[in-house]
Amino acid sequence: MKVFLILLPLALSAFALPFKAPQPASSGAGAKDYVITDFGAGTDSTELSTAAIQRTIDKAHTEGGGTVVIPKGVFLSGALFFKPRTRLRLQQGAKLKGSDNIAHYPLLPSRMEGQSLPYYAALVNAYQVNGFRVTGPGTIDGNGLQFWKSFWAHRDSMQKLGKSSTNLEVHRPRLLFIWGCRDVTIARVKLHNAGFWTTHLYQCKKVLIEGCDIRSPFRPVKAPSTDAVDIDACQKVTVRNCYISVNDDGIVMKGGKGPTAHKLPENGPVEDVLIENCTFGEVHAAVTCGSECIHANRITVRNCRVDNDRPLLLLKMRPDTYQLYENITVENITGRCGTIVTLSPWTQFFNLAGSTEKPFGTIRNITIANVKVKCKQFAVLNGNPADQVTSFTFKNVDATAQTAAFPNKYPGVKFSNVTLNGAPLTAAPAAGPVVTPLKPD
Repeated sequence: MKVFLILLPLALSAFALPFKAPQPASSGAGAKDYVITDFGAGTDSTELSTAAIQRTIDKAHTEGGGTVVIPKGVFLSGALFFKPRTRLRLQQGAKLKGSDNIAHYPLLPSRMEGQSLPYYAALVNAYQVNGFRVTGPGTIDGNGLQFWKSFWAHRDSMQKLGKSSTNLEVHRPRLLFIWGCRDVTIARVKLHNAGFWTTHLYQCKKVLIEGCDIRSPFRPVKAPSTDAVDIDACQKVTVRNCYISVNDDGIVMKGGKGPTAHKLPENGPVEDVLIENCTFGEVHAAVTCGSECIHANRITVRNCRVDNDRPLLLLKMRPDTYQLYENITVENITGRCGTIVTLSPWTQFFNLAGSTEKPFGTIRNITIANVKVKCKQFAVLNGNPADQVTSFTFKNVDATAQTAAFPNKYPGVKFSNVTLNGAPLTAAPAAGPVVTPLKPD
């Protein structure tokens, strides 16, 4: 870890050095526009414009700040590094298209899957760029097809050998990686076809993601691990008025994993997250705590619609990590889903790393209120043996489920004005057939 921190400033030199929803940052120094075609970016979408776009960013930075503008057209690029007082705007009809060659994304000290480690830069990178903005109405397209195909080919080959594979074995770039920034706005932009995670926020404060269209496909080729928004050790994040359909979890709370994760300075809690007025199409879960999360606190999901067959709220319980999920409210939700809540063990790549610790999870003060949905199963509340669940309330819930029975081993779960298939529900039915949408991919 010490070596990592010593190398970090050098390796990142390319970057250049009660709850209230955050508001968009003021225009400030970003008033001057720098159009990438004025700095040599070509209109041939088959030729890399990385150098010209980076030259535009650097010019804006050295002249005191400004907005880098992508005009109408398709511009192919590798990793771009935004610097203090620089921003990005994509005009109508503009597309920033990621290269599908991993060589165009340098290997740097980074953060992936709850660990500080070297990884490949994203297409759009911002490190300690306070007031950073990415605005539309244009598109940032990760062009991820070749990365997805490589991932599935590798996994198939490992399975034939009787071996497992991890998400990091096939090198793929994220679409956006925003690290250590305050007052971030991502608004009215299309974020499509990421090679890996779509939007990764790490150690950020006061972030607004608004009016965005975030997608990656389930077919004909699945886009693996293309989480829409990964909130990693961040505070005060608002996601609102967005459409999300990706081949993994929608909005995810992260922050570290492993038996000593809660003690490491690079990890931390996710606090004060507001998710409102969003629509979730096909996803593995709409809102998730895990699989790398040590503390999620004050998470509100409200006025959203779901249209899928996966969990609305997914609590992944790692038996190798101390986890605390608390003060979570899900309210005013309509549509169809797999379950309203799934609380289940998450053992993918379980690793105590030689520790004698016996980690467990604590879940408390969870409220599910004013929900009317059709679902495959009402809920699955069945964590690891040592997990502790208290103050878990369903209130004003009207659910129609294919499977009426659901497992619940926690006496702290309460019901108030809850109907399941038209009948009042005052306690969890005896465990019966289980529809469990929680499977590692």
